[in-house]
Amino acid sequence: MAMYWCTEALPLAVTSLLPVVLFPFLGVLSSSKVCPQYFLDTNFLFLSGLIMASAIEEWNLHRRIALKILLITGVQPARLILGMMLTTAFLSMWLSNTASTAMMLPIVNALLLSLFGNKEASKEPGQLSEVTSDEPNQNKICSVSSEIQQLSLEETTFLNGRPDAANKKKEGEYQKRVWKGFLIAVPYAASIGGTATLTGTAPNLILIGQLKSVFPGCDVVNFGSWFLFACPLMLLFLILGWLWIALFHGCFTLRVRKKKVEEEAESRVKLVIQEDYKRLGPMQFAEGAVAFFFFMFAALLFTRDPKFVPGWSKFFEKGYVTDATTAVTIVTMLFFFPSQKPSFKWWFDFKAPNNPIKPLMSWKRTQETVPWNIILLLGGGFAMARGCERRKLNL
Repeated sequence: MAMYWCTEALPLAVTSLLPVVLFPFLGVLSSSKVCPQYFLDTNFLFLSGLIMASAIEEWNLHRRIALKILLITGVQPARLILGMMLTTAFLSMWLSNTASTAMMLPIVNALLLSLFGNKEASKEPGQLSEVTSDEPNQNKICSVSSEIQQLSLEETTFLNGRPDAANKKKEGEYQKRVWKGFLIAVPYAASIGGTATLTGTAPNLILIGQLKSVFPGCDVVNFGSWFLFACPLMLLFLILGWLWIALFHGCFTLRVRKKKVEEEAESRVKLVIQEDYKRLGPMQFAEGAVAFFFFMFAALLFTRDPKFVPGWSKFFEKGYVTDATTAVTIVTMLFFFPSQKPSFKWWFDFKAPNNPIKPLMSWKRTQETVPWNIILLLGGGFAMARGCERRKLNL
């Protein structure tokens, strides 16, 4: 399986199903013991996180969160990177790393166009690279002319009376470094943020799955206890990662006093972000409902059994309610909770039309957006671990 996974001679999901075929024929494990490994409660916990991510993306909640954090952190390159990393890490704590990165990269690309204009600078001296848009787009931030190119042209014109080619090239290289810094920051933050919770990344779920397999009666590691252990470390590494990216890619400036053109450029970028945030309009009922369920998703998982205080699971039979039970309960509500504010007058108005109301999440949308192959990959890993344990290969 390792060879097939590395070479991708077969699709990864199909390779993950090989234990179902090989283990029974080779006498390693019976089919009745292999197949349940693909539907452990850990897999359902991860599946719930993927569905929650689809709901957040469906109603554009992630974009509202990202723009709000950017408005708080500021518009300087280093602060923008910090804002993007904080947003990505926060989303990755509850959603998968892949989903968090896929959500944030379009915002980063649009933001870079707002800061620097088109990455392909014009070859003619004195010509600014500018990207404009006449029609608003929900997935892009309005663009303004390049701050870096304006700074370069103003400084060289003051010194020489005309743009200098060497300085222009230097500013182009600086722009490219900052561009790379922004793009690298998002996947770095997703990987770092995913370590804070069990649902953040698949390796965390594999660990808890193996602990339950080797020590069935052990419930020391759960969502709450893991969060208390990993969240402080996640914040530490996130700050170190931000400092490294910002310093290595030249996003920090040592100038205490800003130049006038810099202040004007930053004010324009801030205005662009504010306009894009206003374009989202007031929070809709569906957005608020998804935000509420997202909060409940995190709060109930954290308070189920945090170890340092009694959790709400003590009101139920011990060992019956797990993190998967909590996550699936919240996600199930997304499929029948209405996306529009319900009107109670409908019950008393017999002439009111009986039109179906769209729920927050539909199964068709779930089928299209949830990466089901990851669930099979997790199951294949659990099946392989079970086979190794059965044949004492783990000793």
